[in-house]
Amino acid sequence: MAQIQAIKGFADLFPAQSALFLRMEAAARAVFPRYAYGELRTPLMEPTELFQRSIGTETDVVRKEMYSFADAKGRSMTLRPEATAGVMRAYIEHGVAARETVSKFFTIGPMFRHERPQKGRMRQFHQINCECLGPREPEADAELICMLMEFLDTLGLTGLTLHINSLGCPVCRPAYRTLLRTWLASLAPDALCEDCRRRAETNPLRVLDCKVPDCKDNTAAAPHILDHQCPECSAHFAAVTRLLRARKIPFDIDHRLVRGLDYYTRTTFEVVSGDIGAQGSVAGGGRYDGLVSSLGGPDVAGLGFACGMERLALLMREQDIPTPRPDFYLAVLDDSCRDTAFSLAQDLRLAGLAGILGFDPRSVKSALRQADKSRARFALLLGPDELAGGTVMLKNMENGEQCAMPRADAAARLAALSSPAAQGPAAATSGEHA
Repeated sequence: MAQIQAIKGFADLFPAQSALFLRMEAAARAVFPRYAYGELRTPLMEPTELFQRSIGTETDVVRKEMYSFADAKGRSMTLRPEATAGVMRAYIEHGVAARETVSKFFTIGPMFRHERPQKGRMRQFHQINCECLGPREPEADAELICMLMEFLDTLGLTGLTLHINSLGCPVCRPAYRTLLRTWLASLAPDALCEDCRRRAETNPLRVLDCKVPDCKDNTAAAPHILDHQCPECSAHFAAVTRLLRARKIPFDIDHRLVRGLDYYTRTTFEVVSGDIGAQGSVAGGGRYDGLVSSLGGPDVAGLGFACGMERLALLMREQDIPTPRPDFYLAVLDDSCRDTAFSLAQDLRLAGLAGILGFDPRSVKSALRQADKSRARFALLLGPDELAGGTVMLKNMENGEQCAMPRADAAARLAALSSPAAQGPAAATSGEHA
């Protein structure tokens, strides 16, 4: 029978890898609530129309990458390719705007896109998203960026560069789009790749985002959107950058940083690493003041960001984060001790200790060998002598010291020995197991 394997682009995360994801999630749940963000959990699957309307039918995500299928009633459903659309749908459906003027949510979970798997980019990937709905002031933009940078700093990441730009607004961006389209039309016919020749007519800002080297070189002299903004947008961007400088957050103004859809406005930003190959972006976001209304909701401003967890994990692996060690390995030396050992292991776990119970009886030598393989800090040995005397033998696997102690005291004693302040078993006596 043929072996069943994982689908291409869908990865298994064993404990060493999932530990990195757990650390990211813990950091998010520690940092974001300090800025009044609460966790929102939305479905993995939504009506396809939601993503067509929010992401845009001309985008590569909708045209090529979504996992869509018809359900039993013939309705088109899609595994979510990103998180923001689902948050907007929930915000509108549940009438949140009528209850609060500012809403702040963060989400954590898997997304799905059918694209070529590569380093840091999978077909099932994971994101941490933050969405802030309500405020239009530049302070909200700066606060969101400060929160993102604090989150990344909490993960111990270095060598990151914050890129920032402004996209203007519906008042000033149409004129710039016309100017850019005219400028692109002046280029030689072969100056742009096939995709950019199409974008030059339908969505000219996306040409600036092209990663094809020739396109980047041939559009290096394109007019900058920051030079063609209305006074209100210019003042907004100046305030955001002023606040970031005041907090000593370095950034590069990136004239090529754009978004392709009309509901994106003003501030846009991206955090980039040079250590994970061509796909260097680890987080990105900005304002989307027109998104909620474009989905049938009220005219509410919005801004947010998304972090790619697989890409963050690539950077975190460089830190050599240690795998957690068990506190104990409890070995049974005789069949008569199995029930008592089972109860003792449960008592230790209820006391907050992590450990392994060896179910099958072993010799002392074999038990200590298994304890060493488990990387446990302490080995506990329970044989007939200990069973009769109400004790358990404790061995420190780091310094070799061992002693007998009452089983009734084992949980408190081991918890004290496992604390960071403990230097080793107190009053331990050396000797061989009887």
